[in-house]
Amino acid sequence: EDLAFRTKELYEFIGEKAAEYGFDRQNIIAIGYSNGANIAANLLFEYENALKGAILHHPMVPNHEATVAKQDGTHVFIAAGVNDPICPQQEAIDLERYFTDAGANVTLEWESNGHQLTMNEVQKAKAWYERTF
Repeated sequence: EDLAFRTKELYEFIGEKAAEYGFDRQNIIAIGYSNGANIAANLLFEYENALKGAILHHPMVPNHEATVAKQDGTHVFIAAGVNDPICPQQEAIDLERYFTDAGANVTLEWESNGHQLTMNEVQKAKAWYERTF
């Protein structure tokens, strides 16, 4: 319930700030780690083309029962740890499939670490961002 509430709240916040400051909400790239990645992922699950892209470090599937909103042209980078005790490998694999099935362009990168965010992972995300955008 809280994830759904916070996702709607974030979606509306982005819309309000886009109107207030005159920027294109379709030109936003979310970056999140763990819970931050989960809410960004859920934003894409719930709203069609809500973001231009997302960099998700150690996310989980926000809702295994959901039908993911269309994400044609959305670029998603997922970084996951093969030894992550909080977000097992299957979560990243499933999330990649959900987004790909919804039309997103997904890159999944594996680290041999656990749930921690590493500099190598950040550098991979940076390189992906520079290639993609």
